[in-house]
Amino acid sequence: MRFGHFFYPMKFDDSRDDVEIQECLDEAVLVEELGYDAIWFAEHYFTGECVYGDPLVFAGAVAVKTSRVLLGFGIIELPLHNPVRVAMQTALLDNLSRGRLVVGTARGSNYNAFEYIGFGTDPALGIAQMEEAEELMVTAWTQDDVYFEGEHYQVAFPSVRPRPYQKPHPPLARACINRESIMEMARIGRPILLRGRSINSTAADIALYRDTMAEAGFDDETIERNLDQIWVWREIHVAETDDRAMDEFLPANLAAYTTIQDYRERWNPKEFPMSYQPPPIQKESYGERPDPDAPENLVGSPRRVAEQLDEMRRLGVRNLMLTNRGLMSADATHRSLKLLAEQVMPKFRNA
Repeated sequence: MRFGHFFYPMKFDDSRDDVEIQECLDEAVLVEELGYDAIWFAEHYFTGECVYGDPLVFAGAVAVKTSRVLLGFGIIELPLHNPVRVAMQTALLDNLSRGRLVVGTARGSNYNAFEYIGFGTDPALGIAQMEEAEELMVTAWTQDDVYFEGEHYQVAFPSVRPRPYQKPHPPLARACINRESIMEMARIGRPILLRGRSINSTAADIALYRDTMAEAGFDDETIERNLDQIWVWREIHVAETDDRAMDEFLPANLAAYTTIQDYRERWNPKEFPMSYQPPPIQKESYGERPDPDAPENLVGSPRRVAEQLDEMRRLGVRNLMLTNRGLMSADATHRSLKLLAEQVMPKFRNA
């Protein structure tokens, strides 16, 4: 298994933005020192749901502060951006990181429609633009003398500079939240990013992806290569005991969920109904042993978390993008990162 640290810092107190962003940069250095395999970046605006806001700018800072870890976007909401500019920005990042970049994209926000409204567009247009925006981005990465005539984008230019460090371009992955999108990406052989729920539901998503690729005619080697590129997002917090981890993280996670739901209720236009996102389960719903059918977070002692990870590995999860959403203090976060790195991750290396 590979372990990624997912920067999803939910910081709603805007008086501390400078402190929180610097702590994120310090955290990135620590993550690499502790031996994590990747750092992932989220994209959210206007509320502090993601305190650094612009993941492309923040990733540039992390790229020059690290030298080894993979850097991935989980995700860029591509229709919020001009795809030619994103091609330039990611090509620069790919060079700054010496080829450590993975570009994850998605069609649009299923929850925060107000982010699209804030940039003068809407989620429906974002969905319509997505495939064309991605095609234009790849074209910009790879071709000279570009003349692109699409429904949403009409551009002409000599070339994008710099060229990406990775050839022909950085790996692309698509975030998928339902069976239809998983199958759509499997049919074209595109690696995916998954939002983990229960262990068994995540295993079912991976199996669906694998089986759909096989039905589409991909050979075993290609399928295996793609399975090695699936990353699963899960919340995590590790402490010395189960009680301490749950008492530290679960109430804070519920409070953050409530804050974001309040923003959505106030700011999402009524004509763009959002997908329902259930609240995170609380301590009373966690049994003595992990339940693979329950939407449990990876929260607990090193023993409990290792037990959950062992079941995930057995069912086909190979790569994890893990976050405590920045809800803990820097000290508690660092303690969690170190416990995972020192007492849990070694059990799953090269296995």
